[in-house]
Amino acid sequence: MNIQRWIARREPNWQRLDALLSQVEKKGLKSLGAAEIRELASLYRSVAADLARARTQQLGNILVQNLHLLTNRGYSQIYQGSRRQEWEAVVQFYKWGLPAVVQQTFPYTATAIALFLVGAIIAWWYAWQDPSFLSIVVPEKLIKLVRDEHKLWMGSIVGIEPLASTGIMINNLSVSFGAVAGGITAGVFTTYLMVFNGLSIGAIATLVGQNHLAYPFWAFVFPHGSLELPAIFFAGGAGFLLGRAILFPGKYRRVDALKFYGSQAVQLIFGIVPMLIIAGIIEGFLSPNPNVPEVFKYLVGMGLFIFLVAYCSRKLKTEPHPALSGIPLLIKERER
Repeated sequence: MNIQRWIARREPNWQRLDALLSQVEKKGLKSLGAAEIRELASLYRSVAADLARARTQQLGNILVQNLHLLTNRGYSQIYQGSRRQEWEAVVQFYKWGLPAVVQQTFPYTATAIALFLVGAIIAWWYAWQDPSFLSIVVPEKLIKLVRDEHKLWMGSIVGIEPLASTGIMINNLSVSFGAVAGGITAGVFTTYLMVFNGLSIGAIATLVGQNHLAYPFWAFVFPHGSLELPAIFFAGGAGFLLGRAILFPGKYRRVDALKFYGSQAVQLIFGIVPMLIIAGIIEGFLSPNPNVPEVFKYLVGMGLFIFLVAYCSRKLKTEPHPALSGIPLLIKERER
């Protein structure tokens, strides 16, 4: 191989890559156009191949070191810079994208809320009419504790807060993911979970109300329930989105409808997980704590719920950033 001729032929590529990298290092990757970004990636691969060849042919330490430095700079900007953009996309998604998808899919979430309320009202009605109805929904041990001893069960968490909090998170996540996965059954299992959870809450609320323990019970529920219940409703909405795709694909082919509505469901899941983690921490440490005044628990619960409503009501007034369509868009961009 004629080394001088090879270097002369390849050197313009090295200089061009150096110029592009210098621009990115000063002004960021956004300063390049789409064609320049493709050129940067192509040049990086080309120079990496040149480095391998220079090492194999033992073309001199200075040349190898220069090419090595150039490829390191390219790797840093292309891969680490890409990761920075991914994190920026995640931040933008939680800042604007999640509220947008919550608003777009609210009819499905509202369906989940309605089914939950139907279950709660049915349980409340039958529990007042026939006290034996409670034993169908509520464990007998719980009924005896409330009726016979006039005690609530939350004290069992005190002393084992970390373990209890972890168990609560896992349980809530399993219920939520079950509600989402229930969409594959055309929404039948999702409907069952929403109604059943409503029956449980309605029956327990009636039980504590009949035994004059409603105030401390709701003081326990409010702090974590202000996030936990909306998260479950969002999960139900995600399940109904999948059910809609299966039953009523509309103008789409069924597989395309699953992709479209499934993308929205996935975005809701990205919102559900942090909500349930926070709710689990609150339920494990704050809600059952006897040293925290019940009035304060009510205030925390109402404050969190107001914050959640305000957050989900946010609207982007300017042209949306591409990342605002959510995490799935980011994944697609990386696959291209």
